[in-house]
Amino acid sequence: MTSQTAQDAGFGIYIHWPFCAAKCPYCDFNSHVRHQPVDQHQFAEALEQELGYFADLTKGKTVSSIFFGGGTPSLMEPATVERVLNAVARLWPVDEAVEISLEANPSSVEAGRFKGYRSAGVNRVSLGVQSLIDADLKFLGRLHDAETARKAIEIARSTFPRLSFDLIYARPGQTLAGWEKELAEAVSLAADHLSLYQLTIEEETPFHRLYEAGKLEIPSPDAGAEFFALTQDLTEAHGLPAYEVSNHARPGAECRHNLVYWRYGDYIGVGPGAHGRITVGVNRLATSTERHPETWLGAVKQNGHGLVENMGLNEEEQGDEYLLMGLRLSEGIDLKRYESFAHRAIDPRRLNALLEHGMVEELGENRVRVTRDGFFVLDAVVADLAA
Repeated sequence: MTSQTAQDAGFGIYIHWPFCAAKCPYCDFNSHVRHQPVDQHQFAEALEQELGYFADLTKGKTVSSIFFGGGTPSLMEPATVERVLNAVARLWPVDEAVEISLEANPSSVEAGRFKGYRSAGVNRVSLGVQSLIDADLKFLGRLHDAETARKAIEIARSTFPRLSFDLIYARPGQTLAGWEKELAEAVSLAADHLSLYQLTIEEETPFHRLYEAGKLEIPSPDAGAEFFALTQDLTEAHGLPAYEVSNHARPGAECRHNLVYWRYGDYIGVGPGAHGRITVGVNRLATSTERHPETWLGAVKQNGHGLVENMGLNEEEQGDEYLLMGLRLSEGIDLKRYESFAHRAIDPRRLNALLEHGMVEELGENRVRVTRDGFFVLDAVVADLAA
């Protein structure tokens, strides 16, 4: 396999819509509830302005993927989505096979709205289902029930060429047998992609406060490992193998936008709290924007962008990020590309020790990936190789 470059990884555009109907107790994403209608015209105009700012920095790039994330992008009017997509098409060349994804909550799914998104150009939808069990949906603070989720999946499958949906597992009180049954149903409903995440307790969330107070108990690390192993085995047996730690797809149906991240390609992030990584000349820049929606809006009106961070990454930081992202993938990392970022080779003694212990394996010349056993201690493997 030849050495991969950032250009090979594609060029993505991430658009953050920060508004939600309600804040889920496990979520630490930049999402905000507004009790008055959001002025979508103002926010669309600001997104256009910020896209224009980044277009000047990324001349010569062709857009391979666009991703509307949030928040809840399915609270956007189809006309708002279309306006943003038209702005992208004016500012950059767009690949004919561009993947345009939009995250949606089952509770905000309407057949007419979905048809509007499809007409606007969206060709892939990602549904935040999270569970197919009513009691667990209530525990997770979701606004939909399982039947609503099933109907949303059905509408999405009939409207879009590609569909993914998310589930959270290793929930309090969940059994392996219960997860196996739920996951089997999910696989039967899935078109070609599933995102399956273990419940993690994120700081500054209601779940974290309950956990710290001893009022929320999650499965032990050993139990979590059993859930993970079952997840890998069942999805692989049904033709949806993991191509990334938490993401499963039929071959060829991987999320191209997320592959840009994991392959350490260039992408811009627009909207409140969005992050980006772009190469400008010989410099690789890390960008992030103001998180608070209305503050971001004011900054864009004044400056043409809402950036609060726009800094160059040094060689060590680039190498570390490449390891952190790339080792999540089943295709692994290109050791020569790591050297091109870090300007040093990975310590062969550390690499050999991990090979001997079965934490990583070689994929031909100059390429390694983490094994199933290594995924259980992924952070430690990354830290070892980065040292």
